[in-house]
Amino acid sequence: MTATQPSSVTAPGAHAPHLRPQAHFTARDTWLNDPNGLVFHDGVWHLFFQNNPSGSTWGNISWGHAVSRDLVSWTELPVAIAATSEEMVFSGSAVVDAHNTSGLAGAGETALVAVYTSSYTAHSERPGIQAQSLAYSVDDGATWHRYAGNPVLDIGSGEFRDPKVFWHGGDDGRWIMVAVEATEHRVAIYSSPNLVDWSLESRFGPAHATGGVWECPDLFPLRVRGTDEEKWVLVVSLNPGGIAGGSGTQYFVGDFDGTAFTPDRVVEDGGIEDYDWLDHGPDYYAGVSFSGAPGGRRVTIAWASNWAYANSTPTEPWRSAMSLARSLDLVRCADGRLRVAQSPVLPSPDDLPDGVLVHRLVVPTRPGERSEIALTAGDPASAERVQIVLDGSSRTLTCDRTAGGDTGFHADFPGSFQAPLQGAQLTDLTIVVDGCVVEVYADGGLATVTMLVFPSAPLTEVSLEGAHADR
Repeated sequence: MTATQPSSVTAPGAHAPHLRPQAHFTARDTWLNDPNGLVFHDGVWHLFFQNNPSGSTWGNISWGHAVSRDLVSWTELPVAIAATSEEMVFSGSAVVDAHNTSGLAGAGETALVAVYTSSYTAHSERPGIQAQSLAYSVDDGATWHRYAGNPVLDIGSGEFRDPKVFWHGGDDGRWIMVAVEATEHRVAIYSSPNLVDWSLESRFGPAHATGGVWECPDLFPLRVRGTDEEKWVLVVSLNPGGIAGGSGTQYFVGDFDGTAFTPDRVVEDGGIEDYDWLDHGPDYYAGVSFSGAPGGRRVTIAWASNWAYANSTPTEPWRSAMSLARSLDLVRCADGRLRVAQSPVLPSPDDLPDGVLVHRLVVPTRPGERSEIALTAGDPASAERVQIVLDGSSRTLTCDRTAGGDTGFHADFPGSFQAPLQGAQLTDLTIVVDGCVVEVYADGGLATVTMLVFPSAPLTEVSLEGAHADR
């Protein structure tokens, strides 16, 4: 995880209640960033997150904690793993140690084990070092204890972080960790029989986007839609250097043999638009998946913000939100490439939280056809609007927030963001408007754009030109 310096200026519109999302998790009255420790256990989805328990800008980084039974309604719990004078608790993951490989559970207990980055302070014995540590809970995540032997993996680096851990290989398998060597633009792959003793297996990278530090890796299998074929997806976030400017999340499709990841495709001399991105908007970062999701599902959540302006967004005392949870699969497109498709996890329309609007459209995208959609507050006198354009000739989805409300809090905030379309004649379009977050899904989820907006009134109206609505 990276951070900009906190802003000392209170942003305008800081207390507008309509800006707080209802289906996107926000901390009650503090700062949050990257999702951590995403794990499903005994019917409960656990979301841990980078949190400043005592402020609305980055600092004092600890693991906050929230739980849900439907991935939409969240309950914030007390801080799970708090920063100390010796370490801040940077990003990581959590697993259910069902076979007690770590030995941290007693008789009749099951341990949830968090693997996180200890960012050691000047007051510690390892000043400036980032190393991997453990914390565990034997009461279903209610209370957490640091492992006495921390750190469990220290390579003497100040840029080694964000461990994502998963079990690989069935009953006789082992734990696999992917972590970043951030400034080297590499993902290091380690293995362990017990979550304590780790051995280096391989490294991947540098590859594709390297305009900023690499962060928050994830590695998981996905089924190719409509087939029995399974491939592996390696997700890597970076800041700056994202497709929409600032923070972004790229991915690679390939194979994993338990030791090394081999991508199907590496573009040696391409541009940023030639790489694969989980989202083409500016506000989708550090996306990682849940461990133990039922039914073999692959479900992700990301941080809905961007390090370019995250400390300045006008929502004090709370600041920042998570994305919606998304279900993932792989689609083989007409050009033969496998791409990740995403769909938002949402309840039925009757069960949506108050204030969450979901617009579902079918839009023609034949060559020569152009469809324009405007999101507004319904006030004819207001110039505030978010513009969404689907262009059949250029095969693009464009989302423009330049006139979407308050943009003056940071010079990098206004902008227009473009995603390529893969489909041919018609594009299904889902637009979710929830407080200050807009998520747009097109082309069967192959094109997604997530962006923050700060209008002076809720965006309750959608108007169409050249599009057919199918609600």
